[in-house]
Amino acid sequence: MKTFGEIDPQKLNESVFKLIGSDWMLITAGDMESYNTMTASWGGLGHLWNLDVCFCFVRPTRHTLGFMERSNTFSLCFFEEKYRKALDYCGSHSGKDVDKAKETGLTPVSGDRDTVYFDEARIVLECEKIYYQDFQPDHFLDSSIESLYPIKDYHRMYIGKLLKALKV
Repeated sequence: MKTFGEIDPQKLNESVFKLIGSDWMLITAGDMESYNTMTASWGGLGHLWNLDVCFCFVRPTRHTLGFMERSNTFSLCFFEEKYRKALDYCGSHSGKDVDKAKETGLTPVSGDRDTVYFDEARIVLECEKIYYQDFQPDHFLDSSIESLYPIKDYHRMYIGKLLKALKV
C-alpha cells in the first residue's frame, strides 16, 4: 500500500482544468461495506463560504447518485495516465452490474469519516457534502447546453467541504 502524505489543499500545485477536464477523476461515495465510484470530467475546486470546496456533478441515471445521497462524505481521486483504462471502465460500466474495483484492479482504502478512496490514486480529496442543487434547464442562458441532455437527465451538483487532501 502506498504512503500518502496530508497536504494543505492550498498547496496543491496542479491545474484543476487538467486534473478534472483532461485527466478525469473518480467520485466515490459510501463506506467500505458498500460504495460506488464513477468517472467524472466535470467539476472544480475553489473557495466558497470561507471554505476550501470542490464541486462535482452526478446525473440521476448514475448508480453513484444513491450513494452520494446516503453518504455525508465522498472522495475525489486523481490518477496517473497509466490508469486511464481503469477510469474509462469505471465511467462506462455500472456498479449495479459489476465490481469496478475488482474488474480494474483498483484497491479501495478506508479513509477518514467513512470515505473510500483508491490506493493507486496520486491525489485524494476527502470531502463532506455541504450543499446540493439540481440543474434547472430553464436557467440555462446558453441554449446549446440543452443538447448535452438528450434524455433530460439533468445533473445534481454537490458542493463538498475539503476535509483532507492526500498526495503521494
